[in-house]
Amino acid sequence: MSLLLIDLGSSSVRALLFDDSAQLIDGSIHSRRCDFDTDSAGRATADAIVLKALVESCIDEVLGHPAAAAIRAVGLATFAGNWLGLDAAGAACTPVVTYADTMGRSEIPTLLEKLDGDADAYHQATGCMLHPAYLPAQYTHRRRSRPASEKKIHRLSDIGGYLYRQWFAREMPMSLSLASWSGLLDTKRRDWHWDYARLLLGDGFLDKLPPLAEYDQVQTGLGGDYAARWSQLRDVPFFLALGDGAAANIGSGALDSRHIALTVGTTSALRVIKTIEPVPLGLWRYLVCADMPLVGGATSEGGNIYQWVVEDLLRETDRLNAELEKRQADCHGLTVLPLLAGERSPGWQPNAAGTIHGIRRNTSRLDILQAHLEAVALRLSLIFDLLKTQEATVMAGGGALQSSAVWAQMIADAFDSPLQLLAEAEITARGLALMLRRSLDGEALAQRPPQVSRVIQPDPAGVASLRAARERQIDLYQRLYS
Repeated sequence: MSLLLIDLGSSSVRALLFDDSAQLIDGSIHSRRCDFDTDSAGRATADAIVLKALVESCIDEVLGHPAAAAIRAVGLATFAGNWLGLDAAGAACTPVVTYADTMGRSEIPTLLEKLDGDADAYHQATGCMLHPAYLPAQYTHRRRSRPASEKKIHRLSDIGGYLYRQWFAREMPMSLSLASWSGLLDTKRRDWHWDYARLLLGDGFLDKLPPLAEYDQVQTGLGGDYAARWSQLRDVPFFLALGDGAAANIGSGALDSRHIALTVGTTSALRVIKTIEPVPLGLWRYLVCADMPLVGGATSEGGNIYQWVVEDLLRETDRLNAELEKRQADCHGLTVLPLLAGERSPGWQPNAAGTIHGIRRNTSRLDILQAHLEAVALRLSLIFDLLKTQEATVMAGGGALQSSAVWAQMIADAFDSPLQLLAEAEITARGLALMLRRSLDGEALAQRPPQVSRVIQPDPAGVASLRAARERQIDLYQRLYS
């Protein structure tokens, strides 16, 4: 028997098969690259129809694998913090608006005024900061800038709900996991926060919110042409979508307060499954599922910073990577705020931008690359300090870390804490597989811990150098955004 897992991320779509021991089945990965549509004004959206075609082509291909003859369930993880509008027929009538979209930053003062100038109670109730990464600001901006488009919206959906709406030909609930990333879920009561939804977006908005359900409220009975196209999935249970960060926490083995998951992919995040009251300023509280609160912080920078510096700015890769290993920490004289896509945790400044301070005539390409990678590590260390406990272990994964031992060392030094570098290549899909096994068979999530490739210990000299660099970074940030 096998599990079909769909991982719809911000840079790629993947369909994979796992066996019942939560192991990837050889030759079963099928993927497509995808990118957000962005511009200099802060737009970061995706085309729902394009994403649907990419996902479906991956499923078409994976169903040709021999192990696909005995699929027992389908799981889905999507980049969290996304929404789109559906018309009365269930068709997409807006783009998919993503967590990276900052077009709603101009709406924050108006929304804050509706909260009487105090967003703390809102933060504690919904787990989310008042910020353009979330639904209230994004929807307000769309309604103001495109009123005719907003009138077409019959129901809001996440991208997973949209896919299921097309495949099953009926309205779909939104999982608690995806709803918790919206900024409108009451994360304690596990229901929409109707009072804040009404206050921030008005009575007419309430009817557009979809019903909610736990991720294991499975859907069966593919509709229309899909019943024939994917005949082996026709009566297989499809689990509702989980946020990819939530799934990655499970796949990382960070299942309790003693384990912090660090994921560095296109963006970065630190997360821990535990109850924290109140939620610390600068962090969020989402849900893996109803009984698993997820507290942490996410940045809009990660592997995208490396890509920008190396591929777009410097246009050089192999030599720079090799030479990084020979360098001492913070030897470049630069102070960098790597906020190219704005800021989420920990400061949540809606107008933040990338900054390089200290460039001189002798500044080299290698200086610029090293300074940016260290800057990401330093920003993550601010979040780590809000989450860490004396006994906490950092479970570190993500493609960016697994491909760069130098960057992993920078992060260990910035944290002044060892990193358990995971050997698992498909952490999100692995987490999905474990969650499905939990629901299908009652198997404990901790029964199958992840493999660790090695432990990266902090270097005392690097710790001291990066601690000083962090103070410079904090000072620059305060000068610009205090």
